[in-house]
Amino acid sequence: MLDVILKNGQIFDGSGKDPVIGNIGIKDGTIVEIGKGDLKDAIELIDVSGLAISPGFVDMHTHSDFTLMVNGRAESQVHQGVTTEVVGQCGISCAPANNDLDIRQMAIGYCDNSHELGWKTFGEYLSALESNKLGVNVAAFVGHGAVHNKVLGNELRAPNNDEVIKMSEIISDSLDQGAAGFSSGLEYWPGNLATSQNLVSMCKKVSEKNKIYATHVRNRDDHYDLGFTEALTTARQSGVRLQISHIQPKYGAPKYAVEHTLKMIDSFRKLGVDVAFDIIPHTWNHTRVLSILPQWAQEGGTTSVIKRLKNSEERKKIRANPQPMWLLVRDNKWDDIVLIHSNKNPDLIGMTFNEIGNLRNQDPYDAAFDLLIEEGEDMGNLLWSSKAFREEDIIMCLQQPECAVISDTTALAPYGVLKNNIGSISGYGWAARFFQNYVNEKKVLTLTEAIRRITSLPAERLGLIKRGKLKKSYYADICIFDSQKIKNNSDLKNLKAYPSGIEHVLVNGIFSVKNGKRTELDGGNVLREFH
Repeated sequence: MLDVILKNGQIFDGSGKDPVIGNIGIKDGTIVEIGKGDLKDAIELIDVSGLAISPGFVDMHTHSDFTLMVNGRAESQVHQGVTTEVVGQCGISCAPANNDLDIRQMAIGYCDNSHELGWKTFGEYLSALESNKLGVNVAAFVGHGAVHNKVLGNELRAPNNDEVIKMSEIISDSLDQGAAGFSSGLEYWPGNLATSQNLVSMCKKVSEKNKIYATHVRNRDDHYDLGFTEALTTARQSGVRLQISHIQPKYGAPKYAVEHTLKMIDSFRKLGVDVAFDIIPHTWNHTRVLSILPQWAQEGGTTSVIKRLKNSEERKKIRANPQPMWLLVRDNKWDDIVLIHSNKNPDLIGMTFNEIGNLRNQDPYDAAFDLLIEEGEDMGNLLWSSKAFREEDIIMCLQQPECAVISDTTALAPYGVLKNNIGSISGYGWAARFFQNYVNEKKVLTLTEAIRRITSLPAERLGLIKRGKLKKSYYADICIFDSQKIKNNSDLKNLKAYPSGIEHVLVNGIFSVKNGKRTELDGGNVLREFH
């Protein structure tokens, strides 16, 4: 007898093939029957006539490394059909670490007294995560920033040759312990200290393990071509498989930047470089407020940063930075920048920095500095978002068959310790918005192709075993939704609204969402094995 039969649904297997009307039989967490056969004998039979049956969505770029420790139910993700997350992106991971302070400084969404720390190696981190009940499957990349901190701490310099060897060994060990790949965030501290040749040496270790190197490139505005060329050259020299994270250029890049970048990628492919990329399906770009500070201002950890920010002369030097990470800041576009997370000032979340400055009777730049000071040791969790991407660029990227779709957010819950956390403007609705905006409204992609971009494409790229497609013997990670009614309901005034149209979500055959409601069940696993 089967555990579950999903009957009369429109089956999109994730491969890009046309859908068929049929049934899916599930037993012991896997798909055992699929197609037009008449399945009757099951503990539970659910008629899904008129609904799309899709593989569960694979979000290959998130920052839920710590929030899943706090609340593993992944409410914001499961409610929109996500069944697998890939954490540890942009060079930011919770391991390896020398001590708990390292974890606290690296963990996006860190919450005081919310979870016991204590891990040091990557394998220990995965084991700690594994001890939680998880609403989604989790794969994890090891981040360059964490590895740098493990070896050099907060020193303002690139590693020497011996230190690069140590870092490379730690990366190799982390991959052996279950990391799905290696990531870098070259616009961030300490990624911006890494030299290209350092990265080549590290990526050779990743290539040896046949894992992915995912990079947030060094620049995506004025010097976008240098940023993308560095990533491509690193892959060419090391032989690593390259994933360019959230490839769309930012405010300040020329209008032809995407077209030029795609041509560069094509030319490197002709040289044998294995490269793919992904996009965030909206025009908002989010990051840590701390990232706006120049390199020298971030040396020495939070205590040193606070001391500098309290010094009026040091503030002047910071503001004089001609090339901040966001050119919107340089150009005083404060109406386009919104606070999305603050532990100490949650009442300001959702306000623009012009509004915050007016409220505090100060310049918006000074308001940003003061908010960092007020966050104290947790200043790394002060987050903002900006209108930095162009819709035309997103569409051009989506027209490329190798373009995956990601959230670049964190798994959250509108209750408990995480209730005030916001990972991004569309953290609660990014997947729904992807279908609503680019399939139903703008018709950039067919539904069949859109499902592939968010299921089998990332699963195959990552080497996930028996996930990303609806096939016999595959794990029953499944999303069942109304393709016409799927809708993002979150916006600046209501950032924590769940989407519409998601009827059922199964993770390893267990119903996480049933009849549109979250169940008490959590079927996720930590993924350590890849092919």
